[in-house]
Amino acid sequence: MQDLQTIAQTALAWPFEEARKILERLGGKKPAKGYVLFETGYGPSGLPHIGTFGEVVRTTMVRQAFSLLSDIPTKLFAISDDMDGLRKIPDNIPNSELIREHLGKPLTRIPDPFGTHQSFGHHNNARLQAFLDRFGFNYEFKSSSDCYASGQFDPMLLAVLAHYDEIINVILPTLGEERRATYSPFLPVCAETGRVLQVPVIERDVKVGTIVYKRDDGKLIETPVTGGHCKLQWKVDWGMRWAAFDVDYEMSGKDLIDSVKLSSQVCKILGHRPPEGFNYELFLDADGTKISKSKGNGLTIEEWLQYAPEESLAYFMYQSPRKAKRLYFDVIPRAVDEYLNFLEKFPEQSLEQKLNNPVWHVHDGQPPSEELPLSFGILLNLASVTNTEDKKVLWGFISQYAPGAKPENMPMVDRLVEYAIAYYRDFVKPHKHYRTPTEEERKALQDLATVLKGLPRDAEIIQAEVFEVGKRHNYTNLRDWFKALYQILLGQEEGPRMGSFIALYGPEETVALIEEALQKK
Repeated sequence: MQDLQTIAQTALAWPFEEARKILERLGGKKPAKGYVLFETGYGPSGLPHIGTFGEVVRTTMVRQAFSLLSDIPTKLFAISDDMDGLRKIPDNIPNSELIREHLGKPLTRIPDPFGTHQSFGHHNNARLQAFLDRFGFNYEFKSSSDCYASGQFDPMLLAVLAHYDEIINVILPTLGEERRATYSPFLPVCAETGRVLQVPVIERDVKVGTIVYKRDDGKLIETPVTGGHCKLQWKVDWGMRWAAFDVDYEMSGKDLIDSVKLSSQVCKILGHRPPEGFNYELFLDADGTKISKSKGNGLTIEEWLQYAPEESLAYFMYQSPRKAKRLYFDVIPRAVDEYLNFLEKFPEQSLEQKLNNPVWHVHDGQPPSEELPLSFGILLNLASVTNTEDKKVLWGFISQYAPGAKPENMPMVDRLVEYAIAYYRDFVKPHKHYRTPTEEERKALQDLATVLKGLPRDAEIIQAEVFEVGKRHNYTNLRDWFKALYQILLGQEEGPRMGSFIALYGPEETVALIEEALQKK
């Protein structure tokens, strides 16, 4: 353990870089609250998506790195901004008309269109927590509505009232002329309609803790700023929350850089130090457009987990957090195989290499150990060429390739078989398109069939022979040879390492596949 702590002081993996920032912030001392607080926020106006999960898993990775560097206790708050007024109906929910008459109300006071919880906010919060629990995150869930209503934010809300002018002077220069004329950091919750109002504040009474605001009908209303009668505009709310909880670390998307600066100023005005953190890049959909919860144009957590293990999703989040990445179904197979590759390397690595290996961060230093004779890509192509959705068929080939292999002693491979079948069924099978070989390709395929007859199930020997056939038939770029094999034999543009695939599928079986292709005119 001591060796690991020493190496972690200079480890290059980004979670350790972030953890060292927190250590420097603390100066080696335990905070007065007794623990280091990590925070992640969630806006529940739409269904939870992978970007939400990404923020939690990345924050957890920093927390794990910090716990190796220091014995100071840590906590993670997952906070839902569920007191926000819902401004528009999300595109991807049922019973949307049920919500229309409640627009403007806090999410926790809007009926659940799914009919499963007491409110829309409670439904989406439950969806978030269910996944975080499934992945095994160690966190405390916080509802903004509960924190406002219970009085937990009251001291800081009164402080915002006391420093009203200072905070206004920070925010106003960032607003347009029309918005500046009516802006107030306090958003009253109307006692009659239940809606969160953006209205001018006419008077303030710091001693009593109230504001007077002017309703759209011209009526002046006095209301406390505490006890859930008001909420704060979100940039002020963010800074207030950092101060109220004494947050030490929170990361956020690149699109919030300016907001982080403003909220940090608010936090300082309230007498607290803003948290450490960094800005990660945003996920894009297949068309390069920013993923939106309300549009539902990105992968959902559930969709990824239909086709790949959750560890591969955590790995995808670990990789290059400051680089914009497209997040759609085509990235899944590569993410799985990259994860498996790092997992395979881990046992033989030095301590320094292990701390910089993504699987250390995915599994909090304890990655699983299991023999993995096959990649996910190979299994996917096996499902494709056999055109089957029957696990037993695939396991028949696997057991021939790796004697003694069976689902009972290779549970991870068994999971990958299930995912490969699901991915093939939904994304490969509908788009398979076989082409007929040209005359030159027919000669090369006949040569390959002749060579394969009688070859052992040895991936390296087979790969070398496939290369030699391509060379003999004047493929100056051997990628063209392999691409032709994929198109003619597998019906797709890309494919596996042919030596490994043929060793798994069987040389004789591959000969039969070639002969079938040669019969096509």
